[in-house]
This record gives sequence, C-alpha cells and structure tokens, in this order.
Amino acid sequence: MKKYNLINNSLGWLCFVIAAVTYMLTLEPTASFWDCPEFISQGYKLEVGHPPGNPIFMLAARFFVNFAFGDVSKVALMVNSMSALLSAGTILLLFWTITHLVRRLVVKDNVENLSLTQMLVIFGSGICGALAYTWSDTFWFSAVEGEVYAFSSFCTALVFWLILKWENRAERPHSDKYLILIAYVIGISIAVHLLNLLCIPAIALVIYYRLWNNTTAKGSLVTLAVSAVVVGLILYGLVPGFIEVSQYFELFFVNVLGCSYNMGVLIYAILAVACFIWAISELYKQNSIAKIRISVLLSIFFSGIPFIGDSMWIPVIIMIAVIAYLFVAKKLPVRILNLVVMSIFVIFIGYSSYALLLIRASANPPMNQNAPDNVFALASYLNREQYGERPLFYGQTHQSSVVYEIDAQGQASPMYKEGKPLYAKVVKTSTDQPDHYEITGYKKDYVMAPELNMLFPRIYSGQHAAAYSDWIGGLKGKPVSATRYVHDGEVLQTVDAIKPTMGESLRFFLVYQLNHLC
Repeated sequence: MKKYNLINNSLGWLCFVIAAVTYMLTLEPTASFWDCPEFISQGYKLEVGHPPGNPIFMLAARFFVNFAFGDVSKVALMVNSMSALLSAGTILLLFWTITHLVRRLVVKDNVENLSLTQMLVIFGSGICGALAYTWSDTFWFSAVEGEVYAFSSFCTALVFWLILKWENRAERPHSDKYLILIAYVIGISIAVHLLNLLCIPAIALVIYYRLWNNTTAKGSLVTLAVSAVVVGLILYGLVPGFIEVSQYFELFFVNVLGCSYNMGVLIYAILAVACFIWAISELYKQNSIAKIRISVLLSIFFSGIPFIGDSMWIPVIIMIAVIAYLFVAKKLPVRILNLVVMSIFVIFIGYSSYALLLIRASANPPMNQNAPDNVFALASYLNREQYGERPLFYGQTHQSSVVYEIDAQGQASPMYKEGKPLYAKVVKTSTDQPDHYEITGYKKDYVMAPELNMLFPRIYSGQHAAAYSDWIGGLKGKPVSATRYVHDGEVLQTVDAIKPTMGESLRFFLVYQLNHLC
C-alpha cells in the first residue's frame, strides 16, 4: 500500500507538471476576447464587474497581480498564469480521482498488495484520462486566459476528490471534517461560479453507496431527489435568502433607528455568526436539549435558507416544519444536526465574500457595474435581474404574448402583477440629511396569455422558433385560442396561437439541452 501511494502521488504530480508546462508555454500574453479583459481589470483594481460577480476570483487574481511587480504590461499575464496553475491543479486532482475509481473497480476492498497488471491498469487509466483532458480543446482554451472557468473547474475537481478522501475514511472518528471542508469549498466556489453545485448529486451518491450496504435503484433515485432538494435550498434559499434577511435588518436600522447605510447588514452578520457559534457550542456540549433546539432554529433562520421565492408563506411553512421537527422529536440526531449547522455555517462564510462588492462599490471604482453599494442593489445584482427571467418550471411558451386591459375610455394597457417594493438610497439635498431608503417602485411581472402557459416550458423564446423546430424534427404543437384583450376580467378578444406539447418540450430538453449541450 505504501508503494502504491508513492507511485500514485508521484504520477499525479508528474501530470500536474506536464499540464502546468503546457499551459504556461501557451498562455495568452494579454487579454482574450469577451469577458477576459473585464475579469483582469477586476483583479487588478478590485473593480465591480457584471452580475452576479465573483469576489473570490477577484481576490485570487489580485494576489497574482502582485507578481507583476508594478509592470502594468504584465498584469494580464499574471492573471492568465493563475488560470494555468489552477487548471494544472485540476489535472492533478483528476488523476487521483481516476486512479481511486479504477482501483475500486479492479481491486477488492480488503486487498493490500496489488499485482503489476493491476497497477498498470490503474495508473495507465489515470495518465490517459488526465492527459486527454489536459489537451482537450475546451479545457485548454480556458486554462490559458483570465476567465472564471479554470478556477471553477479546480473547485469542482477539489470537491469531488475530497468526497473520495472521505470515502476512504468514513468509518474513522472525525471523518465528518471532510464533509464540512467540502461545504466550505462549495461556499467559496459560489463566489467564483455556480457550476460547483452540480457536484452535490454525485457527492450524495458516493455517501449513499458508502454508508448503505444494500443499495438499490430506488435508493439511488431517492438520494438524487434529496440532493436536488439540497441544491435548491442553496441556490434558491441560502444564496438569495441571506440578502433578503439582511434587507429587513437594513431597513429597520436605517429607516427606523436612523443608523448609517449598511449598519443593518453589519449587525445581521454579527448576529448570524453568533447564532451559528452558539449552536455549534451547544451541539458539542449537549448539556441542554432546549438550547440545542433554539440555537439550531435561529441558525437556520439567520442563514436565509427558508426565504425561498417572493411569497412570505414559503418561509413560514419551512420554519413551522423545522420547529415541528426540533421540538416534537423525542431524540435529536446530534451528529447530523452538527454536520448540517457546520456545513451551513461554512457555506455562509464562503458566500459572505460578496461583502467585497458592497465595500468596493461604495468606493465607486472606475468600473462599477450596477453600483451594488447597498443590499437592495446587491440583491438585484446577484439575481441578475437586468438579464430578465426565464420560465424554468412553469410559464410562457414561444408564442405567448402580453394580455392587455381595456379601460372605460377604450385605452389598452398591458396587464402586470405588482410584486415586492423596490428600495433605493435617498438622494440627499444637504449633508445634514440622514441616511434613508425610499420606495422607488414595485417589481412588475407582465401577465401572459394563460392558455399558452405550461409546466416545464423548454420551448419559450419566440425568436428561436425555427431552431426549436430544427432540433426536434418539426414543431407542430396544438392550436390554442389565447387571450389578447380583457375588460373587467372578461375576455374581449383572443388570437390563434400554437402551444408546444409536453412531448415536444421534453424532446427539446433531451435532444438539445441534455444530449447536445452536456
């Protein structure tokens, strides 16, 4: 086993050196097209780029910029070098991942001594897989330019390699530290790119196959379903949720108590961290079941996870469910609760790096896109609201149109639903005027013809109707009379339209979005 580990480590670092030399010799000397110049500028002067931002990438790039030693002409090269080294690190982790998985396939768990043939198969597979990926077009292109994909790939490879490290040590004491480290890397990677969240289903399957002896297809599907819920709680709960909770604090402390801007955010962050530390302390001491329940409940609340969507009913229902579980259960799984609280905490720590955007936007640097210098502007920035919304689960199809309301004078105006209020800083007329937020309007969503709405609408963009048809071999759909004009709730006029069938929508999803894009 010692000989195997020595060869495995040595060959892994050899692949790293080969990849690093390849990428460093083929680096872009300056900036590539598209987003690269923007990302390089972000790293050089810590400027605010396009939504949803990438503060961890900015900080790492700024570290590498220091190696230009003041030579402005070398700044882009240093940021590109960061991508090259991170990509080489990805190849290193990929080699170790492949050898781990192949060893599981060709060697029984209780075998210590490997034959020469087995070692050749294992290490040969690792070298072939790692070097093939090293010189693949897509990965090589991203490895030599100042983009976020090299950093994101490294985080993804690191997370999956860590779960394999945990698999080897799952029965040992303190093995949960690997799972907590994975959660922290996920929190860090969110501040680079959201791609890392796709590792969670694979991580869940590794945990399932390691801890359950009698695994089944049903169990695998349940595991995938649970992992999808976890991804949803992070993506739609924690990521926007902690911003939403901080908005409530900000409004209270600024508008009600008269504090300065961002004071509410600071107090919220302090309270959240205090609740997490309290919960972790109580879970370790296990002196009071009541304190464990209350501290865990407050930690989940302050994390923002329950605040999913725009409706207040969702967080109320989630919190009631959490309260029911914590206070009704006779015996709490302390180890699982500790793992959950610690994981949420470290993800929260990693994601809190977005405070950098608040700090830098308040300094008003030359590039300050969307100027997210307060939590309300930051929420719009993180939600990428300027790009518009796409119907992911339910909504419009490719021939949907806005419904118009006819008033008493016969004038037509588009119908819309009024959502949450939009807050912005008050424009001060004097230096003595206190900080204050005012409502500048309300979020509006246009009402689309309801007859054309459908579940899981993959075919939704009118300007791409021809492309949809090409990919699915002809878009026929079914004829529908869609509402066009209404008055006092009554339909005045309809238009003939084509609504895609569920079969056509699923065909486009499978043929193009899953098969072609993935």
